This record gives sequence, structure tokens and C-alpha cells, in this order.
Amino acid sequence: MTITERSFARRIDLTSLQLFVAVCEAGSIGKAAEREFIAASAVSKRLADLEGALGTALLYRHARGVDLTPAGQALLHHARSVLFGLEKMQSELSEYADGVRGHVRVHASISAVVQFLPEDLGGFIHQHPEVKIDLEEHLSADVIRAVQEGAADLGVCNAGALGPSGALLQRQPYRTDRLALVVPQAHVLAAFQTIDFADTLDHDHVGLDANSSIALAMHQAAARAGRAIRLRIRVSGLDAMCRMIANGLGVGVMPMRAFELMQSGSSALRAVPLTDGWATRAIELIARDFGTLPVTARALVAHLTAEASAERLGA
Repeated sequence: MTITERSFARRIDLTSLQLFVAVCEAGSIGKAAEREFIAASAVSKRLADLEGALGTALLYRHARGVDLTPAGQALLHHARSVLFGLEKMQSELSEYADGVRGHVRVHASISAVVQFLPEDLGGFIHQHPEVKIDLEEHLSADVIRAVQEGAADLGVCNAGALGPSGALLQRQPYRTDRLALVVPQAHVLAAFQTIDFADTLDHDHVGLDANSSIALAMHQAAARAGRAIRLRIRVSGLDAMCRMIANGLGVGVMPMRAFELMQSGSSALRAVPLTDGWATRAIELIARDFGTLPVTARALVAHLTAEASAERLGA
């Protein structure tokens, strides 16, 4: 921060910013003063001081109230952002006072969220009840971007989706999943024990988001076969895909474990494992630098890798 920037920051009073926003929202100094339980003259003085500090008029004052000048409109946008940031900071810091002594931001693909993370994160929280985990579900490409930009401490996604964009990220093994073709029990392809993806291309498909790692892999496989996918509909989740398939809209590709978890006790659908090499996928943990993660995030990484290792040994 330059000397000029520091001087500007010192001239801006947060209370004055809050009152300025209140006046803008109320439309008059008097109404804002009533809302904030402060004298109208004090509000007016604060606004005058704020205009003096900024060196420009912020409000057009008239008998009915106030209107924003162009400078006032710009300040309103920034003032709301500053105040929102302060509220968020207060909320997060209050969690530490209430006993939440750690905070880990995790972004994960739908495959990881459905198949592995509920049990693994549940076990971690049971051992570390003082830690708060913010989990967001995103496409693998968006998980990678969030980790790169610092919006997430830790990412969990299909390693095959990293590509050149993930070259600077560190990776650790987590789980492996296998893709399968989901079909109605009465479908002609339900008789297969395993199937090559190319053999499904004569049938309508229910697909996921075009930018999902599964959809991208499917289209690459179809292109290698010199074919196109007969896409009937796209859905945003695996449960919606199963419902569409069960109602005859086509067949679909999803992780086998996810299918088994969602279809427990149901006999309407069948999953046929794909034989393609790309159908076996590595789900990995990604971070900008595992060594510099906060202590709580490093503890979570250690827990997730230990759970994955235990499952592999038990398999």
C-alpha cells in the first residue's frame, strides 16, 4: 500500500460509510437517522465530512430527500462490498470464539461428493468437532480453478481433468472409481456383463453437464470411434440421471459406486461396467502447496489419505 493509499484509508470512517448506505437505502437523511437511532444533524455532519474527505459531492439534496451523484453511485457499490466483507469477517471470527477453531474450504466434484466424502468428512468431524468444513460441489474444471485462485484450500476431483491447467498444482492420491453404463432392466444392453462405450452409441443417452469430466471423456471416446453421441437430455445430477433412465429417456454413464449407493433396494435399473481404459478414474486431492496449508487443512488431508489407504488395504 502506498503512502497515498494509506492516507486515503485513514480518511474513510466505517461508521460514515454505514450511514451513507443507510441514507441511500432510505432515500432521505431523516429516515436514515430514524432507522439508525441517531440525530439527523449528526448524519448530515458525517456525510459532509465524508464528502470533504473524498473531495467530491456524493448526494443531491432536495426537499423530498436525496439522490446519488455519479460519485455517490460508485461509492455505494464499494461501501456495500466493504460492509459485507466486515460482516463476513465478524461471522467467521465469532466461530472461533464459539469454539470453532479451524475452517477448511473444500471444493469437490459430484463423483467425490456422492461416493466418498460424506463418510470420510463425517469421520473427520467426529474426531475434530471444533473444525468447520465448507464443502461446495463443482465441476472438476471449476474445482481446479478454485484451488488455483485461492477460493478453496483443497480440491477433490478426477485427476484426468487436470490437464495443462493443473500443472502448477500439487496432487495426492485419494480414491479410484469405475464408470458404468446405467440402463433399465428391460433394455437390450442390460444382458451384457461388461460393455465397451462404442457399443452404446446406437442408443439415446442421458448426459451430465457438457463440461463435466464424464461428459468430456464420453465425447472424446465417441470421436475416437468416429461416431456422435445421441444425446436426448442433459441433467445436473446423478439422481436426476437415474430417474430419466428409469423412465425410458435413454442410457447414461455414471460411477458404479454412486449408482450402488443411490439404487440400494431398487431393481428398476442395472449398471453394466465399461471396459474402456478411461472408465477407471483416479480421484485425487489437489492443493497449491500441501506443505503451506493451514494446520486444520493438513489434518483433513491426512485423514482423507488415511481413509483411502485403509479402504485399499481392506479391498
